[in-house]
Amino acid sequence: MKKLKLFYAFFALALLLTSCSSDDDNNPVTDDDGVAVEEKDDVIDSQDDPDLDPEDLKGEVRADVTITADTEWMLTGALRVVDGVTLTIEPGVTIKAQAGGTEVYMVILQGAKIDAQGTAEEPITITSAAENPRSGDWGGLILAGYAQINSGDVATTEVAEVTYGGDNDEDNSGIIDYMILEYTGARIGGQQEFNGFTFYGVGSETSISNIMVRYGDDDGIEWFGGTVDVTNALVVNAKDDWFDWTEGWTGNGKNFYGIREFGFNDVTEDPRGIEADSNQGNNDASPRSNPTIDGLTLYHQSTINMADMIKIRRGSNATITNAVVAIFAAEDENAGTASDFIDLTDNSGNGSSETSINVTALGGIDATAIKDAGATNITVEAGNTGADTSVFAWTGYTFPSLDSAESED
Repeated sequence: MKKLKLFYAFFALALLLTSCSSDDDNNPVTDDDGVAVEEKDDVIDSQDDPDLDPEDLKGEVRADVTITADTEWMLTGALRVVDGVTLTIEPGVTIKAQAGGTEVYMVILQGAKIDAQGTAEEPITITSAAENPRSGDWGGLILAGYAQINSGDVATTEVAEVTYGGDNDEDNSGIIDYMILEYTGARIGGQQEFNGFTFYGVGSETSISNIMVRYGDDDGIEWFGGTVDVTNALVVNAKDDWFDWTEGWTGNGKNFYGIREFGFNDVTEDPRGIEADSNQGNNDASPRSNPTIDGLTLYHQSTINMADMIKIRRGSNATITNAVVAIFAAEDENAGTASDFIDLTDNSGNGSSETSINVTALGGIDATAIKDAGATNITVEAGNTGADTSVFAWTGYTFPSLDSAESED
């Protein structure tokens, strides 16, 4: 009998606990007025979602939302915008990225769009939140599209596990205009690095213009295949390459300026002004990298030595016109050198012999240090103007003068 009574007592207690648990489930968290408060779940599915938090911005964006200019935003993790959704960033927005390395980045996935239309008066800035910011504090901005690549029908990015590539060369990933990225390029390992802007299989209907990358721990801007055009791009103090492409990029570049400033001596094993690849495993893979770049300045002031100022290899083709390459010391110091001015050779395959480069060499550059790999249309001559720096006035950057550098024919 005592055992039976004890059983009923435990049974009653279990019913009570179950009832309490059920009551808790049916009584959500409320505010002081008794209104139910939605809890964070790392998913942003409306403008009012608590995960769209200016002090803690991260998560998967599943609805059209706007990052507004009426407050400062803190990016604390990965912000991933999914297929069918547009992320709008208003002019004048400042986003500070928590110094979280490879865990903090923004990505516009295939089928998603970004609408980041800053203005010259109110650019959009994404920078480090660190008290003493440094290169590599956060990842960077990735766009992934459905345009062709030559490493397969589709591929997966070396960071962030993003799918890119396809058969729609006119794919549209949105608009970026008047945007500055700073202290990007967090690294997972020697071959897995974020860049400033990275365009993976991005299509030609995407509009990219008036962009600046400053203090990147890897490359300033890199293209992996795709057909996207980029106009007015400024790269200041990238630790590795300033402009880098691979996997079949066939878009156009207009008005590119890259500089390594005096005093910026952070460096990788082989820093370059341009590093151009098509496909290392199959140099003839289609589509072959073949961009056209008109208006280019590559200016090296630092005391470190560059591997090459222009390196085109592994099957890549390119047409570069109105280019200026300069090595010129600042503050009466001796500038570093470059192993090669132009190099089209590589152990994994030379650059295309159809490559065409028209360039002016200034200052300490050795205009004879050219490995042409059979390309016959490389012209070094005086008179080129390079990039038009006036269009970058909105950045506030002060460009060094090239007037005192002597040209080399």
